[in-house]
Order: sequence, then C-alpha cells, then structure tokens
Amino acid sequence: MSSGALADARTLRLGIAPHRLWPDDADDLDDIVKTARTAEQLGFDHIIAGSHVLAGELGVTHDPLIMLSAIAGATSRIGIATSVLILPLYNPVVLAHQTATLDRLSRGRFTLGIGTGWDRTEFDAVGVAFGTRGRRTDEQLESITALWRGESEPRIGVAPYTAGGPPVWVGGRSDAAMRRTVRFGSAWHGSVADPAELHRIRHRLTELAEASDIEAKPLRMTSVAFVVPPGFDAIDHDPGRLLGGPGPSAASIADELGALADAGLDACSIWLPVPAPAFADAMSWIAQEVLPQLEKR
Repeated sequence: MSSGALADARTLRLGIAPHRLWPDDADDLDDIVKTARTAEQLGFDHIIAGSHVLAGELGVTHDPLIMLSAIAGATSRIGIATSVLILPLYNPVVLAHQTATLDRLSRGRFTLGIGTGWDRTEFDAVGVAFGTRGRRTDEQLESITALWRGESEPRIGVAPYTAGGPPVWVGGRSDAAMRRTVRFGSAWHGSVADPAELHRIRHRLTELAEASDIEAKPLRMTSVAFVVPPGFDAIDHDPGRLLGGPGPSAASIADELGALADAGLDACSIWLPVPAPAFADAMSWIAQEVLPQLEKR
C-alpha cells in the first residue's frame, strides 16, 4: 500500500453517546431513544453504543445492536455505530446477519466498531477462551466481511444495504490491532486527545500499510473523547483526560477538536461523564456552543 492509503484530514464529524459514562442502573438508560432523537435534531453526526454483556466496572449497559436498532427506527438521518462491540464474544455468522439486517433497516447508517475486549469475566461467562481473542477477531472479521459480500457459504439471510457491507472501525493501539485495521478496517478507532499521539498512530498505520500486500484503500481515523462542559459537575469516576483542559470553554474544546482534525481525525464521538439529570443540558451545550465553531473551520 502507498502512504496515500490514509485519508487526508477533513471536516471533523462529531458524534455522541446517548447516555452518561458509568450508568448506575437501568433507569439511567431508559431515555436513550428520546436522547438519540434529540441528538439528531441538534445536528450531531452519529450515535455510539458501547458493548458489554455483563454489568461491571463500566456500569450497566444495553445490548448495542438492539439499542441501535431501536434508535434507527426512531430516527432518519443520524449515523449509528458500535464503539466498540467485543467481536470475539459473538458467533460470526449470526453477527454478520444481525449487522447486515441493521444496516439495511437503517438504510446504510450503521458502522460496526469492533475490539478484542479486555474483561476476562465476560469471556468466561460466554465460554470463549480469553487468550485466543486476537486470533479469533481476525478470523471472524474475515468471515463476516466475506458473508456481507456474498463470497462464502452459507449465505446469510439478507445482504447489507451498503455495498460490500457497513464500514468497520477497528479499535486498539497494538501493532496487531493496527494490522487488523489495515486488513479489514475502513477506519482506526481509539481514544486519543493528543495530536502528537494521533500523528504517531497515523505514521505507524502508514508503515504497516506499506509493508502489507493488501490493495490500497482510504483509511480514516476516529476516536472517542470525554467532555465536562463548563458549569457542569463531573461524576465520581475518572475518565482520563478531558477535552478543553481543567477549565474548559467552548473555544478551548473546539480548538482541541480542531487540532485533532488537523492531525487527521475524521470523526470524534463524545462521552459526557456528568450526572444523568444533567445529561440532556450538557449535550445541548455541546451542540450549541461547540458544533457551530467546528462548522466554521
């Protein structure tokens, strides 16, 4: 692959998770569909859904594909993406059919973001060997993408709406994960708030792409980021670095997002680690104060 396989920087697409980080119980998730409709009205590009089959360190969670199906039926424009689905926990034939169905019912709005996972408890619960998750992920991606394209038997029940299958965001910073991105992904996906780190990852992806025998293709870069808007309290968990620094403003958040876009980031998905009652107002603040500044760039 040539170094041009990585897509050039472009206007940053801003998405959002439809609930706060670390929800305490299912009641915190009851308004997700309503929140997604509001996010669409506010002008966000996409909605993301996390993926854990067990309640644990990150709180409770819906099944991502069922959640995104409900959102797809309640919206008409906004994109929907898993960020990320723990691929080795799933049967690849069943998942290929589920994701093709969701892509078709959403009329091509679905993106499959995948990762290998880190919580051994989940693997034990579903009877999958934790130590094989990387190899299993590669094998499943090969199977799923072939099934989407109708290039293998058996044929899944319905073909995706998107020709060749929905976009795939591949998570992870290891060389194995980046090779997986080069081989199967339409984008690398991570959690990066530092342009220098993004440049390093972009450079390594280029090196791995040039060393491969895979046909050149455009490759995007996507990331999640964490924001607590000014005037809002943070929940009692540490999500890591927050956009905008310790005293954020609309300008400082937009400036950091702009620097990431200049470094090659194509899409950023915002998590809001604020109390559940404040979530809707925090999301509206991002839309009203930050989105217009990005659109002016």
